[in-house]
Amino acid sequence: MKQFESFYITTPIYYVNDKPHIGHAYTSLICDVAARFIKLAGKNIKFTTGTDEHGQKIEKAAKAKGIEPKEFTDEISVTFKKLAELMNFDCDDFIRTTEERHEQAVIVLWNRLEERGQIYLDSYSGWYSVRDEAFYQESELIDGRAPTGAEVQWIKEESYFFRLSNWQNKLLELYENQLNFIFPESRKNEVLSFVKSGLTDLSISRTSFDWGIKVPGNDKHVIYVWIDALTNYLTSIGFPNIEDEEYKKFWTNSFNVHVIGKDILRFHAVYWPAILLAADLPLPKQIAVHGWWLNEGEKISKSLGNVINPIGLAEEFGVDQLRYFLLREASFGQDGNFSKKNMISRINSELANNIGNLVQRTISFLHKQCSGVVPTIDRNLLKDDESLPNCKATLDQVMNHLSKYEFNHIIFLIINISSEANTYIDKSAPWTLSKTDRERMNLVIYKLLEYIRIIGILLKPIVPKSAEMILDQLQIPKEQRDLKSLCNACVGLDITLPKPTPIFLRVDT
Repeated sequence: MKQFESFYITTPIYYVNDKPHIGHAYTSLICDVAARFIKLAGKNIKFTTGTDEHGQKIEKAAKAKGIEPKEFTDEISVTFKKLAELMNFDCDDFIRTTEERHEQAVIVLWNRLEERGQIYLDSYSGWYSVRDEAFYQESELIDGRAPTGAEVQWIKEESYFFRLSNWQNKLLELYENQLNFIFPESRKNEVLSFVKSGLTDLSISRTSFDWGIKVPGNDKHVIYVWIDALTNYLTSIGFPNIEDEEYKKFWTNSFNVHVIGKDILRFHAVYWPAILLAADLPLPKQIAVHGWWLNEGEKISKSLGNVINPIGLAEEFGVDQLRYFLLREASFGQDGNFSKKNMISRINSELANNIGNLVQRTISFLHKQCSGVVPTIDRNLLKDDESLPNCKATLDQVMNHLSKYEFNHIIFLIINISSEANTYIDKSAPWTLSKTDRERMNLVIYKLLEYIRIIGILLKPIVPKSAEMILDQLQIPKEQRDLKSLCNACVGLDITLPKPTPIFLRVDT
């Protein structure tokens, strides 16, 4: 990862059969925070998301509402855009599969596969889940249902097939040779088991519904939604123009990663690389797979009525507070457990009482003792000061955690720095030094401002608006708020800071 100058990070495009839930917010948040850290490190980054708008589920849902599928998808797609705006996701492209640029990309990919003898026409009979948009073998069914719990139906129809079985050995070589292609390792083992059990050719078209991209030269067939949806990753970077600078920069020569939930692992780690291999196109560098969210320990489902609305939570507690909690509470790759009680506890104890209190008491003391003017000190005294965080070591830890999507560990690191600063205040007792040793007091104040500067920069990708407020209070120039400046810049001397304004408010319980 370190050797790359360009990065391309994607969410799956979200299916528009219903409104956004906490799982959508979490996937996008992971991508957003990773993208922000990469940008803060001075690298090139492209972050994309969007909506998957074709398929039988959409056709049925639109019919039930008495409207056309495009009108239905327009209504739902906008709610995903609103979520991205509300949650402050800094995405570079929002792609919809109903866009003309995407249809062109899908048709060109189909033609590349067909030209290479990777597609043939036959008939399909087997178990199909409308909800999952997936076909299942008899052996995969559990009590007559898909492994996901979805209902399945027996279908028989003419279909185009992709020669997936041709690529079994190549896929196994990929998993073996490309380090961390599937991350974390536990998910790799799951995929290995599936592929080693034997791959059968994949049905990639349907004739039983009309809402989708038509197969070139045979408009009786609609292209299978997963080929359609997966191609979005190419559409966003200029495909089918493979000579395009954007395509070369962010697909051919970048660290390109698809962040997904574990429920769509097979499509991304088996079907997608096989399709790309068959089309003679470069592969992504990584499929990063996160877990699901539980609600108070229970699986989330409509039938239980416990679906978590991220928009409602953001409005109740604050956008940055929700971002912080989701990253703080879940370890990447494992299931997270949402609890409103825990969320309030994290906001109060870590954001308000720890970080917020540090900023408030330090700048308040500066105004009381120095009229808000940062004291002039000899910065050479700070060079070997072990009471301050080691910026280089801290930065190395952050980048190491980032490479494994360990955002909770980055948060622990920040909280520890803030706790150390609060302990330093209590031990140094600057209120006493104000009467006995003003020079020493000035040094203590400056060190505390440096603690806050470091915390503010590290928080920028996690809680962007709050972090900017912290850095604004320190009057840190905009060009000194990146990771390079973490070690190479300092709080300005002899400048007047504004009076403190609360950053994180406590939540009443």
